[in-house]
Amino acid sequence: MVRTIKAGLAFTALAGAFLLQPWVHAQDNMKQDSMKQDSMKQDDMKHDKMQDDKIMHHGKAKTLETGKFHGKLHATSGRATVYQEADGKLVLRLTNFKTSNGPDVHVILVATKDAMDDANFLKENTEKLELGKLKGNEGDQNYEIPAGTDLTKFRAVSIYCERFNANFGAAPLEKF
Repeated sequence: MVRTIKAGLAFTALAGAFLLQPWVHAQDNMKQDSMKQDSMKQDDMKHDKMQDDKIMHHGKAKTLETGKFHGKLHATSGRATVYQEADGKLVLRLTNFKTSNGPDVHVILVATKDAMDDANFLKENTEKLELGKLKGNEGDQNYEIPAGTDLTKFRAVSIYCERFNANFGAAPLEKF
């Protein structure tokens, strides 16, 4: 009788091992696929960063202005720097940048010394220059500044949520 029970338990354990094997392999394959996707995303991000760095260093860009981000309602940090490349092209680079995630967020230059959190400065007749949609709420990123832009007029960078008329953060620019 004891032999029969032991044999039954051994058979059950063996059957369970064979039945679980495909499931374990499926889980391993899913993990590997997920790891491959993460690796590909990281490779893409590294490639974008290398492209950005190449843009900044290939032509020996000159630093013109810089400022640190601040934000009260939406914690925003990092640095905004305006570079002029050897060919005269202007680029705004955000470094060590971090802000809240949100819908329809843009990077704009504003013709004011600073941009407060309430974004009422944009409802008024404050001149602004759209540089594009925010590429990501974290990390280094570049934005081209259109040729002929008068940097003496645009004195701050704003991270602006158009949908909610909210200034996520701002960086007053000072000459470097």
